[in-house]
Amino acid sequence: MHRQFVGSHRADGTILIVTIWVVLVLAGLALVFARSMRVAAIVSANQVASLEAEWIASGACQYIIAQLVANATDSDALNENAPWEALQVGQGYFWVLRPTLKSNQEFEFGLTDEAGKINLNSASLEMLLKLPGMSSELAASVIDWRDEDGDVTTGGAEDEYYLLLPEPYNCKNAPFETVDEILLVKGASEELLYGEDTNRDGRLTGGFYDYITVYSVEANTDSEGNERINLSDANARATLQSALQEVAKEERVFEILNNIPISPSYASVMDFYFGARLTIEEFEQIADQLTVSDDETLPGLVNVNTAPKEVLLCLPELEEADVEALVSYRQSNNSLDSVAWVAKVLDREKATAIGPHITVRSSQYSADIICLSGNGRAYKRYKAVFDTQAGQPAVVYWKSLTRFGWPLEEDIVATLRKGRPITEARVGMR
Repeated sequence: MHRQFVGSHRADGTILIVTIWVVLVLAGLALVFARSMRVAAIVSANQVASLEAEWIASGACQYIIAQLVANATDSDALNENAPWEALQVGQGYFWVLRPTLKSNQEFEFGLTDEAGKINLNSASLEMLLKLPGMSSELAASVIDWRDEDGDVTTGGAEDEYYLLLPEPYNCKNAPFETVDEILLVKGASEELLYGEDTNRDGRLTGGFYDYITVYSVEANTDSEGNERINLSDANARATLQSALQEVAKEERVFEILNNIPISPSYASVMDFYFGARLTIEEFEQIADQLTVSDDETLPGLVNVNTAPKEVLLCLPELEEADVEALVSYRQSNNSLDSVAWVAKVLDREKATAIGPHITVRSSQYSADIICLSGNGRAYKRYKAVFDTQAGQPAVVYWKSLTRFGWPLEEDIVATLRKGRPITEARVGMR
């Protein structure tokens, strides 16, 4: 009996221990399963948030296109009349940023005019050298990279240099397709291009990235889309006479025509203005109808109505005082429908020097688009360029910048993650 009693107690104890272990194992499995479910739920929520941010980016793109269509005849109204900050799409939001060239400590909101920059594909060596932070080696190498020949510009590089690199490649000898392509060129570096601001959050000293483009080009037509009069074509004299008769009396028209050579050759419309001795009033009325080229498009012209001081200083012959005068005049005057106003500000030498490089029209705009899901779990950032030449704006460049991190105030994200309205967040640059 005693042995049976002891044996039964041992059996009961073994069963209890096994039961405890089974319970512990099951509890552990339950915890692991619960944790796995929680992780899966978080991953799923993050994926949904990421998809939401992608769709917000698509919505932002359509919003920009709509604004470009609505303001097609008044580009100045693009940033003045349209909101670009914390715009809601579904439960999420987007912002359209543009660099503040006056300060490295904050952003502005709106589109950036690509014609207000120096075009890598058309700028002269002199203009490239004037870019902030540009080196003579890189400027010369840019010329060699984009031209069609194999001749080496002093300080530049052709195939002989690139084929000897550890990872060799050919000199392109063709136009740049993107601004970032300049990093392939001899003498280029992220430090020169972006300055200290390699993550593009606008907080540190920048390079010349915000002053250059490869997209600026305009149709060689007047503001109504009509073919312009080519001043360098001797056969266009009759057409020019008809146009002049719309702005001056007959006697004055013949006086102007007498100042035009039989075989005219003008470097720019500005050159014609001074050579033909038009009055500024006559020039203002006719300037948009004139050209000196048969080309259908004119690439790389700088919009003197929108270009910042740093870009205007890159134009030939201009000094600080000249740029200050141009900026002051355009800030005080609204009707700047042709390049004629430049002749009011600059003397003949400087006006004719920049004449071949300027315009007052813009057809391409870029946007730095920041998208945030409604719960603050995911964000996307894209650089986009829109071309309006064909009438309906088209996206000609789209690149993710998400890897550079969230550039705005962190309080925006924190507020949404707490389920609070974004109006309670401080909106600005972090």
